[in-house]
Amino acid sequence: MVSTILSTLRGVLTLSLVFINTVFWFLVVVPVAFIKISISIKKIRLLCAKVLIFIAESWIDVNNLILGLTQNIAWEIEGNQNLLKKSWYLVLSNHQSWLDVLVLQKTLNHKIPFLKFFLKKNLIWMPFLGQVWWALDMPFMQRYSQDFLAKHPELKGRDLAITRKACEKFKDLPVSVINFVEGTRFTPEKHQRKKSPYRHLLPPKAGGVAFVLSSMGPLFQHILDVTIAYPEKHTTLWDFACGRVHKIRVSVRKIPVPQELLNGDYASDPKFQALFQTWINQLWQEKDGVLDRMVG
Repeated sequence: MVSTILSTLRGVLTLSLVFINTVFWFLVVVPVAFIKISISIKKIRLLCAKVLIFIAESWIDVNNLILGLTQNIAWEIEGNQNLLKKSWYLVLSNHQSWLDVLVLQKTLNHKIPFLKFFLKKNLIWMPFLGQVWWALDMPFMQRYSQDFLAKHPELKGRDLAITRKACEKFKDLPVSVINFVEGTRFTPEKHQRKKSPYRHLLPPKAGGVAFVLSSMGPLFQHILDVTIAYPEKHTTLWDFACGRVHKIRVSVRKIPVPQELLNGDYASDPKFQALFQTWINQLWQEKDGVLDRMVG
């Protein structure tokens, strides 16, 4: 009973400190973001973008300090050496918990450019967060469903063109884009329902990766294949905050960008679609083998 109360108090303290840290840096972001919005001079906007990235990385640094003081984690991280802050990376990772985001930030902050997520366009209107994401140049994408395109064929390809235009700013400043390829968090129930051919993973969703590579592929210099493993049964963010997670293993593998996958039409070309799916299924088969070793 006492241990449960103490772990709950630790969880409340940890998340409260992270929340306070987030509010502090949000208040620092606002004036810089306002300058960026208000001024159209490219050099000033680029300087603001660099300052905003420094703020975001500082937020992560303080979060890592908080977690180091409140948690007792044995980190086993391999492969995150010899990475460059001035390179463009596509980061592909498995996904088990919202804790994965903190793990990725711990593993890659200051090693590569600040991690960015592709976000749905309507999220830009989310109060506070939408504006922060916009200020940090998170790429917002406009995706049309196959049913919508069947009714409006004149819009075919427009979503990709809009996203490519939004990503043009990344030519001036290196970025890292993260994609959780499974599209959702792994659970045993989902694993069984989807009849996954992998032991530790859900089937990969190739379409999202194909969309990112079609939008930004020529910019990426490498793909980082990141595998996250929690050897214990506790994997939630709350478990982590309460001190129930004691060991986390991360493997980072740098692989070349397959040039043959950059210029195809995944949505309309069955041959290209099959080629892309073969590539990502092979990547996932290798990742499943890595997880065999990491969870053992």
